[in-house]
Formats: sequence, C-alpha cells, structure tokens
Amino acid sequence: MPLILLIAALCALRFFEVWRFADLPWWSIVALMVFAFVWFEFIEKALGLDKKKEHNVLHHHRQTRVKQAFAKRRKT
Repeated sequence: MPLILLIAALCALRFFEVWRFADLPWWSIVALMVFAFVWFEFIEKALGLDKKKEHNVLHHHRQTRVKQAFAKRRKT
C-alpha cells in the first residue's frame, strides 16, 4: 500500500510541477507503476505473501472470538 501512495504522490507532484519533481521524467514513474503491478500480481503470490496475510487476519478473528467466548463464560 505504501508503494501505491508513493506512486500517487509522485504523479500529483510531477503533474503540478512542484519543486524538483517538475524535472522528474515520466518514464521513471511509469517504471515504478510497472514494478508495483509485477509485485502485486506475480511476486507476492509466488512468495505466498497474500495467503500469509489472509491467514493472519483469520487468526486474529479467531482469537477475538475465543476471548469473547471466555469473557461471556466468566460472567455467568
């Protein structure tokens, strides 16, 4: 996500010709976009990072449910 925010910021700064970013060539921003595309579509899946993130979210939800169940049980 930080990579996408960086790309958006660079596009805006280059488009509005702010400070030193006015001299930044467009091809460098496009190259960063291509890198982001390749990362999110191929490399992340090849390394299993997308499944790891999904697993962590499910684990967090499971832990929350367990804590809530034990909290209800203690009250009664």
